[in-house]
Amino acid sequence: MNLLNYVPGDSFLHRLNPVTKLAAAFLYGVVCIVTDSVWMELLWIGLMLLISCFAGLGRRALFLTRNLLVLGVIMFLLQLLFVRSGDPLLVIGGFCVFTTGGLDSALLLSLRIVATMLPLMLLFAITQMNDLCGALVKRLHVPYRYAFIVTTAFRFVPLFTTEFHDIEDAQKARGVEYDTGNIFRRIRLIVPLFVPLLISSLRKVDAGAMSAQLRGFNLRTVKSGYHTYPFHLRDGICLLVVVLLLVIAALL
Repeated sequence: MNLLNYVPGDSFLHRLNPVTKLAAAFLYGVVCIVTDSVWMELLWIGLMLLISCFAGLGRRALFLTRNLLVLGVIMFLLQLLFVRSGDPLLVIGGFCVFTTGGLDSALLLSLRIVATMLPLMLLFAITQMNDLCGALVKRLHVPYRYAFIVTTAFRFVPLFTTEFHDIEDAQKARGVEYDTGNIFRRIRLIVPLFVPLLISSLRKVDAGAMSAQLRGFNLRTVKSGYHTYPFHLRDGICLLVVVLLLVIAALL
């Protein structure tokens, strides 16, 4: 499952203006950053999973949460070992392994990473990059060049991921064993995969640049697009709800 691919749908979230989706995802991330409670972070994660289920993205949200938890566990261990505030909780041979402050900080940071990145990643599941680029230009008057660069960068991520797996499958068909238990051997086998991926990426970038020039990329202005991306009542309701969550998080 590619986490940055658009999932077609007709839910409330899908029908929102792309600018509203971007602002709501950003503000929801701010809510998670402002929150200073482990239980509140769990509440924000659960709320986002519930919203994703209503949008028909429950399976993807769970898959994304599982992947983000891997990063959260890494940050949990780092915080647990290096934060020394509070009372000692585990002492071995006179050495304090971790403290109460380290445990609280590790739990909060790991959950905050999951809660903050979850809405931003799910943004791509309900928004087409073309619509996001057009809305940034039309509604926020962002220069088309910069909007195109940002959206194209995210558009190429799933493409390169798919191509990486295709190259890996081709190497497996030639007898290369990537399922070895030796982590150092696995790293050594993965490194050569980046050479054909880099060559293929350069070809795609060159072909994309030539295609953009032939289509008059430098002549693109705000009036070039025919989509208007109007705001509706549902956009105001969505932003109002997220702002209320931000106020609640700040007060608590």
